[in-house]
Amino acid sequence: MQNLLEQLNPEQRLAAETTEGPLLILAGAGTGKTRAITFRMANLISKGTPAESILAVTFTNKAAEEMQNRVRDLLLHAGVPPARPWISTFHSLCARLLRREAAHAALAKDFAIYDDDDQLSAVKLAMSKLGIDEEALTPPHQLCQESRAISRANARRGVWTGHPEGRRCFRGL
Repeated sequence: MQNLLEQLNPEQRLAAETTEGPLLILAGAGTGKTRAITFRMANLISKGTPAESILAVTFTNKAAEEMQNRVRDLLLHAGVPPARPWISTFHSLCARLLRREAAHAALAKDFAIYDDDDQLSAVKLAMSKLGIDEEALTPPHQLCQESRAISRANARRGVWTGHPEGRRCFRGL
């Protein structure tokens, strides 16, 4: 692994060789942040850190997959059996944690996460089945009202479920 670290510039190498505690790298676009992080993960694994105890969080699935591939390739080049650290997006990380701890959150393990379009479709379907006219009560407004009602009910139970200012609902939606 030491030979591979020689490919890094001094700042990247310092990050890759820092093996104690968490590490935050702040740098501009194209400066080699991902490279330094992937080298650090490979370096930690090559020194005996279990891959499953390493967490890297990024913004896109594509970036997470690229980082996984880079770590694998670095380990193979260093003659270390490839291992898979936990590299994911913020969304995937939270979904995985919620599924793992579903019972503690009073959720079924196979719960679904609805995006905005899914939520709107579900409200439209419910309104249609209940015979509620979309002109009288728009689906986005109804969704907002439901969200506020759930937040109020959770707040009474001592559960925080959203932005501290709450979701803004307007009749014109």
